[in-house]
Amino acid sequence: MRQLADWGASVVKIERPGDTGGTMGGARLGPDFQNLHRNKRSMALNLKAPAGRDVFLHLSESADVVVENYRPDVKHRLGIDYETVRERNARIVYASISGFGQDGPYGKLPGFDQVAQGMGGLMSITGAPGQGPMRAGIPVADLAAGLYTAIGILTAIVARERTGAGQWVQCSLLQAQVAMLDFQAERWLLDREVPGQAGNDHPTAIPTGVFETRDGHINIAATGDAIYERFCTVMGRPDWMTDAAYATSAARSANREAMNAEITEITRTRSSREWVETFNAAGVPAGYIYSVDEVFDDPQVQHLGMAAPVRHPELGDIELVAQPVRMSGSTFTVRRPTPALGEHTREILAEAGYDAAAIDALAEAEAI
Repeated sequence: MRQLADWGASVVKIERPGDTGGTMGGARLGPDFQNLHRNKRSMALNLKAPAGRDVFLHLSESADVVVENYRPDVKHRLGIDYETVRERNARIVYASISGFGQDGPYGKLPGFDQVAQGMGGLMSITGAPGQGPMRAGIPVADLAAGLYTAIGILTAIVARERTGAGQWVQCSLLQAQVAMLDFQAERWLLDREVPGQAGNDHPTAIPTGVFETRDGHINIAATGDAIYERFCTVMGRPDWMTDAAYATSAARSANREAMNAEITEITRTRSSREWVETFNAAGVPAGYIYSVDEVFDDPQVQHLGMAAPVRHPELGDIELVAQPVRMSGSTFTVRRPTPALGEHTREILAEAGYDAAAIDALAEAEAI
């Protein structure tokens, strides 16, 4: 997994021999694949061949973690499921990511991010009211499942220090997407309120949203009484603090369209930069709305080092999306670019104790 590889774990990506298309992440030299699989080594291993399965099980004997994202039944057919691996290594932390869970009515169905976004409720609350369901612009379910699984793996490793035993960590795109609904889900679970689409407005905290300026658009987040008072002062409308239509959060929510229209009349009179600087100086959260190229031109993003450099043997000097976490005792770096298919197969086998003759025999058996 990228999260673990980025922080120094020795991660071996097992791939199917001959799979030059780059199964997960599109074209092998494309941006998605390069960003997903940096800091890993690639081993081409045919798990359908008995000799290939034997190699996998041998490697698992000394591994700390195994991560797989097959459909739940596939690992059992291949004979590399958790129970089988645990017989070889009781300390193994075995992580499974699936579309809908390891069992249940949908357990054997294939998963896809957009399907999970829909079934997990995200598309029903994304987009403008009345325009129908809208997918998010990033694979939220995919990314969240990976992050939650990484948390589960680390939790299992800590628990292993206490118990000496590994365990099976399970997550799915559907579970991750439902969890990511967070307060929107709780509005239903606690109050039986079904959240709807709110467009660029915050669902509950008004005025928070996108507002037009003289030369573009900005975000403003005037939530909470103290910030709202500062917002009214900056806007030159102290009357909004006492006007019954706008004085309370509930009133502002009920009258959001009228309030947004009044705000926009004012914000249109000045540039985005003027407004952002004025709001921030007054302690009112506000910011620009960037295209992706503008994101990486922003001085704060550059200060945070969110574009990590690496030299790729075919692509040359490139940049990848950096980790967002900084720690005082550990450092994130792109130690190695995304590998070529099977680039490290022989190296990994040699480390596992296979001599040259044994490796050649595996190649002749089409196991590698």
